[in-house]
Amino acid sequence: MSMDFSVFFAGTAGSVPTARRGLPALLVRRGADRILFDCGEGTQRQLVSSVGLMELTEVFLTHFHADHWLGLPGMLKTFDLRAREKPLRISGPRGLRELLALALRAAGRVRFELELVELEPGDVLPRGGYSIAAFPVAHRGPALGYVLFEDERPGVFDPEAATRLGLNPGPEFGRVQHGETVKGVRPEQVLGPPRAGRKLVISGDTTPCESLRVAAHRADVLVHEATFAEEERERAEETGHSTAAQAAAIARDAQVVMLALTHYSTRYPVGLLRDEARAIFPGTELPRDFDSIELPFPERGEPELVHWDARSAAELVADEVR
Repeated sequence: MSMDFSVFFAGTAGSVPTARRGLPALLVRRGADRILFDCGEGTQRQLVSSVGLMELTEVFLTHFHADHWLGLPGMLKTFDLRAREKPLRISGPRGLRELLALALRAAGRVRFELELVELEPGDVLPRGGYSIAAFPVAHRGPALGYVLFEDERPGVFDPEAATRLGLNPGPEFGRVQHGETVKGVRPEQVLGPPRAGRKLVISGDTTPCESLRVAAHRADVLVHEATFAEEERERAEETGHSTAAQAAAIARDAQVVMLALTHYSTRYPVGLLRDEARAIFPGTELPRDFDSIELPFPERGEPELVHWDARSAAELVADEVR
């Protein structure tokens, strides 16, 4: 069964929003799960203007600088006004409980349950068919990056081998594919080697660091901040950020399939960052707000950046056809 897996860019600006870019927020959609990573000021409006403010499964914060979380209290209040009943889990570095207590003292309490989880680097949170792992990054104050990685999948089924061993097409094929031994035929006799699931890595704000390079190893998609161009590499280091070229070097060394740069400063044209990064790692994309990246299983192709304009046009055509 194919499980949809995508990243929606709700906000791609750095510390200051622009007319076209909101503050940092990524919506990861996998199957029925909707997971928000960071929630800059204005995120709920960004979502309302695009895919809709959907019921989130959970929220992760990378760190506590205002541009990464200030949209959260307002969003929680909106969920409350809509009479959300399901608990909402919010995870982030240590200090999360104190931050949310202050924020909700200002914004007002909510009636649904908030489950606040303070993570340590190395924590792994199992979910249905995938896990989310926190790893340390190098920024100012407690800061985490996140890896979302799927469980291994069974290998490719060989129907000819199964028939040769005496299995009948239909339910018997299905049972052995799901791990049962049927008529003495074990799954490993008719299945190829296990196949890796998909892997998404989110850097948060960081200077280049070894922990990120290790975490990103062979990821399908690495979403990495690119606050500065090379001419201000020293300033990037001073402020705990990366240049586009440094992000590209991490992607190259980690052998990722696609690098998506975000957290752009208003001081550079996006084309400059793109050119600096692609000179080092050609598989670099610079999403705009409301673009998304689809992550198919590797045997079905490579990750693809889908522009919002193209998607909107396609959906309009589909609506007209229906």
